[in-house]
Amino acid sequence: MRIAYGVHGYGRGHATRALSVLQALSARHEIRLFAGGDAYDTLHAYYPVQRVPCLSFAYAQGRRSHWQTLRKNLPALGELLRSGPSVRAVLAELERFAPDAVVCDAEPWTRVAARRLGVPTIGFDHFGILVHCRVALPFADWLESFLDRALYRLLTGGSERVLVSSFFGALPRRAGVQVVGPLLGDQVGRLESVAGEHLLAYFNQGLAQLSLPVLDALASLGREVRLYGLGREGSLGRLQFRPPHREAFLADLASCRAVLSTAGNQLMGEAMACAKPVLAVPEATVEQRLNAREIVRLGIGESLGWSELTPDSIRAFLERAEGYGRRARVLSRDGRSEAVAWIERWLVELSKPKCPALATAAVA
Repeated sequence: MRIAYGVHGYGRGHATRALSVLQALSARHEIRLFAGGDAYDTLHAYYPVQRVPCLSFAYAQGRRSHWQTLRKNLPALGELLRSGPSVRAVLAELERFAPDAVVCDAEPWTRVAARRLGVPTIGFDHFGILVHCRVALPFADWLESFLDRALYRLLTGGSERVLVSSFFGALPRRAGVQVVGPLLGDQVGRLESVAGEHLLAYFNQGLAQLSLPVLDALASLGREVRLYGLGREGSLGRLQFRPPHREAFLADLASCRAVLSTAGNQLMGEAMACAKPVLAVPEATVEQRLNAREIVRLGIGESLGWSELTPDSIRAFLERAEGYGRRARVLSRDGRSEAVAWIERWLVELSKPKCPALATAAVA
């Protein structure tokens, strides 16, 4: 069967999730990839990818700015609303490729094009846990998430089926929604975890998030810190700035003492697979605060705010880290085979005569 696969490009977790299932899917199906931003940079090293625009957050003083985010994304949102050139390019490729279904990992261009052509869609991401599942949120977070959930439904919602990948469990709100574990892939499965001494630090939007006090705190630990997400290379004392290289990152993950990072779902799953304790510093979003609370609830790590990151607080975490690592190993699971099985089952269920435009393209 033919699968179009759209991958959102903010951060590298979406692309990592896609890579983990693409090997199995591409062995049995024809795949056409669409991605932008970081996802394009990651995926095009492995597969042909058509570039699409990428919506992203904007920051001011290290915090997400709603106004700056809206301003930054207005041109791309205008393209979506008026079906501008970028949307028409995806439409043209979908008409040529004639997919049986479109998998949308929070990627709105493929979702909009699929809707225009009457192609069924399968949603596949982590944010859907806030929309399609029952999760416990403080009242303030529930209120704050209202706009995020509304935008998610507007831009990527309405899928006939939904997969939610999550390092923690949650109950779906309706039929047609399935929750699977994090997607780890062959590279993670081949890792041999050892207890090293360095701290692995990853910041999703490092230049916007890493303040001088935090950098000073890391430099004052008296141990090597390998930093990813800053877009630079080199060293500063015992701080090692690493380029965005997947294999090197996984090697550093497998051999680190612990992980200090923003609370992204994909990295949490990979850290658990390597039995690494996590000190999470969540971005100022409801999704990441939920992830951070689950890290604490599961007993696989701790969570601190940016202002609480001091040499003493990091050292105190490291003294308690061994128990978190043991717990992470027990709870780790790989949802890859389950995710592939659901996608292939739904491909059969959703198969139906194509719309005239797609049928004509398929014959041609």
